[in-house]
Amino acid sequence: MRILYDSKKTEFKTPFGTLTPDQGCTLHLHIPCSCETLRVELVLEEEDGRPFRRVPMPLLRREDLYEIYRAEFSMEHCGLYFYYFDIFTKTTDFPLFKQGNDTNMCAGDKWQLSCVPEDYPVPSDARGAVMYQIFPDRYYRSGVCDLSEKLGPFQIRSDWYGTPEHRPDQNGEVRNSDFFGGNLRGIQEKLPEIRQLGVEYLYLNPIFMAYSNHRYDTCDYKRVDPMLGTEEDFIALCEAAHAQGMKVILDGVFSHTGSDSIYFDRHNRFGNGALTGESSPYYKWYDFKSFPNQYNSWWGIDTLPCVRKLEPSYMDYIIYDEDSVIAHWLKLGADGYRLDVADELPEPFLRALRKRMREIAPNSLLIGEVWEDASNKIAYDVRRTYFTGGELDSVMNYPWRTAILRYCAGHDDGNGLRDIIETLTENYPPEVLLCVMNSLSTHDTARALTQLADPFQGSRMQKADRCLTPAARQTGLYQLRMAMALQFVLPGMPCIYYGDEAGMEGYDDPFNRRCYPWGREDLSLRDFVRCLGQLRKNSPVLRLGTVRVTEAGCGCIQIQREYEGKTIHLSCNKGQTSWKLPTGKLLLGGLLETANERETALLPGGFAIWTNE
Repeated sequence: MRILYDSKKTEFKTPFGTLTPDQGCTLHLHIPCSCETLRVELVLEEEDGRPFRRVPMPLLRREDLYEIYRAEFSMEHCGLYFYYFDIFTKTTDFPLFKQGNDTNMCAGDKWQLSCVPEDYPVPSDARGAVMYQIFPDRYYRSGVCDLSEKLGPFQIRSDWYGTPEHRPDQNGEVRNSDFFGGNLRGIQEKLPEIRQLGVEYLYLNPIFMAYSNHRYDTCDYKRVDPMLGTEEDFIALCEAAHAQGMKVILDGVFSHTGSDSIYFDRHNRFGNGALTGESSPYYKWYDFKSFPNQYNSWWGIDTLPCVRKLEPSYMDYIIYDEDSVIAHWLKLGADGYRLDVADELPEPFLRALRKRMREIAPNSLLIGEVWEDASNKIAYDVRRTYFTGGELDSVMNYPWRTAILRYCAGHDDGNGLRDIIETLTENYPPEVLLCVMNSLSTHDTARALTQLADPFQGSRMQKADRCLTPAARQTGLYQLRMAMALQFVLPGMPCIYYGDEAGMEGYDDPFNRRCYPWGREDLSLRDFVRCLGQLRKNSPVLRLGTVRVTEAGCGCIQIQREYEGKTIHLSCNKGQTSWKLPTGKLLLGGLLETANERETALLPGGFAIWTNE
């Protein structure tokens, strides 16, 4: 007989998930009577393994073959903690650790426990809202922009449906200097179509003046790139979005700038950059190893010099000044930021930035790019405190993306997806969980349709013109619909990467950044995403409800959302046989057999969103 403890179940731990300071917590450990236990202690440790507290666990009662021991405690301060149990019997003593969802003597992992700020406000409008991500150069072009001050050299493409340039130049560099001309006025013109998807938040990849088409090499933080338009165009876009019930999130790239920028000025375009010497107001922003040619750069890319984030003049410019970068765009109409490479931004920087945002725009949203479980992330040998320190409202939810795509592609029987859903639900503060950015595709990953149907690992040249076969595309579309159902039913902000709703394909950068296929959309898929978006937008259960995985394994998974006594279920079948669902009302689904209005069976590959009300 095993010793029983599962932190995800309330019979063993209450409350579920994270704690707040001074909030009581109760643990129950079930030990077989045959162990002849004398004493049990809960051992709490700091996140770095230092002892924190030992809590005696007296015997509470005996039930059949088990003795039940209880610990009651609270945490005085916010922080990340880990715990295990010490058990002393008549014949031996041993530590008890975690092994999967089970326990194990002497070896295994420790359980995690986060204590987060009691007042953890996130914008109420963001909770459960649908988001739409746009790579601005590739979405839609409206009118002509003044390119007289556009950094060059650059190429204007006339083949909207062409493959983005991916070949190195004569110096062996991929310059990312080809532009298709998408602009802010184009986005504004298409807002009604975006709104039909149920979207309430627009996330724009960088719009600031830069040399490249991706614009992660910022030239001027306070100026719209001429290829995209003007500051007036940005104001007009925000006003139009707000009028249609949508907010605008910008990409904040604050770990590095471009070398071709007013701040660094590698090519002496501007005359006052850091390379002019110590007299430059930007000189202290950069870490020169040997001036002027050797400096710290992002991942060793010399066109992306890293900044010293805690340099007072840099923090003033980005955060504190009356017209700081943060203030400038929020006052013009932006509603928040997604922080590029948040792992590279120090805690004091993040705290100051979020505090300043709240002062200017109390309902602004701050999302961090974090690729792993953000509750316990270690980056550059430092344990991050994104949640225990109240630094971020939300993060990009790559762990769920990976698990969803693995399950829908048939590489997981449902248990892996269940485990990662339950793990993040337990580790993330409830307020954060309702705002996590749930993407299936991004500008940094292959398109979900391609990833599902043909996860090809060839060279960049091989990927450039590779397309799905008709059969692979059809299979991939079935899988994508199921993945999207999971994306829209799970807690958080389902984020549509532009064109996924239209059936776009593409391997990783730059082939995932092709232009939106206007006039060539998969209309059936787009209609399906519209239904998902509207269902999500109009359902308090899906926006705000708790989540529970009620069944997993053998290729099947079933998820339940509950809010104020109402429930919505999602059932997915990747098994080999049909799966008859409980009696209920079908809201949306695919690959179904319906005997009548109240009886539904899922065929292999089928899914259903339903309610038993």
